[in-house]
Amino acid sequence: MQMALDEVAAETAAAGGPATVRTYRWEPSCLTLGYRQDPETVDWAFCEREGIDVTRRQTGGGGIYHDARGDVAYSIAVPAADVPGELLDCYHLLCEPVLDAFDRLGIDADYVEESMPELYHPACYLRELHPAHDVVAGDSGDRGDSGDTGSRGDRRKIAGNAQYRKRDAVIQHGSLTFSVEAERHLGTFADSPVTPTQFRDRVVGMDELGDIDREDAVAAVEAALVAWVVGEGSGRGGDGDREGGDGSETVALDRDGSWTDAELRRAKELVETKYRDEDWVRTRPGNEGGGGD
Repeated sequence: MQMALDEVAAETAAAGGPATVRTYRWEPSCLTLGYRQDPETVDWAFCEREGIDVTRRQTGGGGIYHDARGDVAYSIAVPAADVPGELLDCYHLLCEPVLDAFDRLGIDADYVEESMPELYHPACYLRELHPAHDVVAGDSGDRGDSGDTGSRGDRRKIAGNAQYRKRDAVIQHGSLTFSVEAERHLGTFADSPVTPTQFRDRVVGMDELGDIDREDAVAAVEAALVAWVVGEGSGRGGDGDREGGDGSETVALDRDGSWTDAELRRAKELVETKYRDEDWVRTRPGNEGGGGD
């Protein structure tokens, strides 16, 4: 349903309706496969046993396990004409509220400065980290009471973001890690060579970096999205104005916006014909016969 709602929001924006920004929770927990991800990389038995849904995103990249508690999700759906046409510029614009949210929580987060090597290709959080859109965070490395050594004190991935264009609209959605569930995350993949310790050396949660509860984390993401829409964000790399940069335009924001009956009907249709459909989830697009990357 969450992936269907993202698609519906993009359709609404493309048709001249309102743009949408939102936060949401995955419940039950869910593994979202990247658009072209091989279904054979999934441990289907583990997911069924643990009550974890599996669906396929419209966006590319690797699979992400969205825990009902450990993940804070957001999405932004806007007309394509309102955002840069260049992918990197568009990423940086739409990631402004993500970085602002971490600022509000007192977390030192930013794009990774240099590429980091891949650990396991099927998993988004374990792929090569790219300066274009991978957000990392970290403490000072002073973890003396835990006995941990090695890379755990370095900056680790805390958010994954992806976007696609559909019918004159851009949709970006992302996963901000509140709490790392390494064993369950890895358990959703078949034959992952990565250990839970290695996973925690690559991925960090907000709860490790400060005295933060999940409600505070969600509130910070919501506040950052609101500020970004009305042009009152932190100003990290943006012009502070969603309407053209001169500060002369205003944006009408409905903080309590809800889905129309027509949008909900359309979303339910997409759930049944696409995001819950076995052919969509278990067939790799363009590779019905399997194999190949």
